[in-house]
Amino acid sequence: MASVLTVNSAHVRAGVRAKTTGIDKHPFDGTVEVRAPGPMKGGLGSGLVGDVIGNSKFHGGDDQAVYAYAREDLDSWQERLGRELTNGLFGENITTSGVDVTGAVIGERWRVGSGGLLLEVTRPRTPCKTFVMQMGIEGWMKTFTDGGAPGAYLRVIEPGPLRGGDPVEVVDRPDHDVTIGTVFRAMMTEPDLLPSILVADALPEELKRKARKRAKV
Repeated sequence: MASVLTVNSAHVRAGVRAKTTGIDKHPFDGTVEVRAPGPMKGGLGSGLVGDVIGNSKFHGGDDQAVYAYAREDLDSWQERLGRELTNGLFGENITTSGVDVTGAVIGERWRVGSGGLLLEVTRPRTPCKTFVMQMGIEGWMKTFTDGGAPGAYLRVIEPGPLRGGDPVEVVDRPDHDVTIGTVFRAMMTEPDLLPSILVADALPEELKRKARKRAKV
């Protein structure tokens, strides 16, 4: 059954150039409320109450309210890297099981738990210097990009409680074929795909503008 294995919360520490970062997340027991955080700049940051967004210039806000990463993909990285990768290490708010996160369609909606929480898939994660610092692996940005399993950001359509063990059900899926993996490849390695991702209405406007500019459409 598709489910949330763990909900992960930030342990705040100094990041790149002494900025605060919330990428260092660890599983916790109990329930957390999830709500739309508002705009990236000037909003509440994370969609999870009590979670921390260190750099609001690039992270947080409604279109990146919740970050999900599949345990199956962590296991694949774990085998490849030869080291233990704990839930939350990639900075994800929720570590899932049985969810095809890379294959999730932009705009598909997940009903999580029984308390009314409804999330919508918006965009892939792109690697940054903070993520490289977190992993401590030379060339990690390219390695992660080449791996093609970026995880998914989600926006909050209906607020509600969230806890580890909650079931995840896909309750709606658009009829286009633009997935998290497609958008990631288009933005990172395969620019010829850029025009095709514009059919995804739920794709954040920021990414649509970038895609149009780079594809010259």
